[in-house]
Amino acid sequence: MTEPVDDHAADSPAEELPVVAPRLRDLRRRAGLTLETAARRVGLSPAHLSRLETGRRQPSLPMLLSLARTYSTTVSDLLGEVAPEQQPVFRGGEAQASEAGGWTYWPMGGAGRAMQALRVFVPPHDGQATLVRVHPGEEWLYVLKGRLRLTLGDTVQLLDPGDAAHFDSLTPHRIAAASPDGTELLFVHTLMQSGTAELCLGDGARRGL
Repeated sequence: MTEPVDDHAADSPAEELPVVAPRLRDLRRRAGLTLETAARRVGLSPAHLSRLETGRRQPSLPMLLSLARTYSTTVSDLLGEVAPEQQPVFRGGEAQASEAGGWTYWPMGGAGRAMQALRVFVPPHDGQATLVRVHPGEEWLYVLKGRLRLTLGDTVQLLDPGDAAHFDSLTPHRIAAASPDGTELLFVHTLMQSGTAELCLGDGARRGL
């Protein structure tokens, strides 16, 4: 679900996510992590994480999810989106769309909670479709439009509108659109952490998983 990590690729400004770079650096320092330690936990090289922190590379949504877990926060917090205190209702028409790694998503839950809710649009022919993710916690998703291809371990499931999936995130998984116009879904995940299992970025694609 993310672009292959290529530390030799040309750097480009993260124009769509200007607040992320300084926020990433600040959260890492608050967590007391060196660049090398944080990069290892996230599954990136120190050079790649450094480019994200200086705004020379734009993180994909899976990278943001992994960074949020590592720093015990949410994607909304990384993007500087602060929900009103104790706000229990989130209006669909008021949600601000963001794009990361080709995916479009709308925060549908509050920051600083134990789980995060998003409405996500997965485009067709997605460059992130080969990413295998493995991390602690649980995930729940519900297909709103289009067809979704969900790979859990060695099993591939095709989900239609109205179908849902709820699974342990330690099961290697991939998410991809299976419709020519893309797929829209509701996505909820927990923000659990572990020192032995982190989000995999790119390696799964090279292993052919």
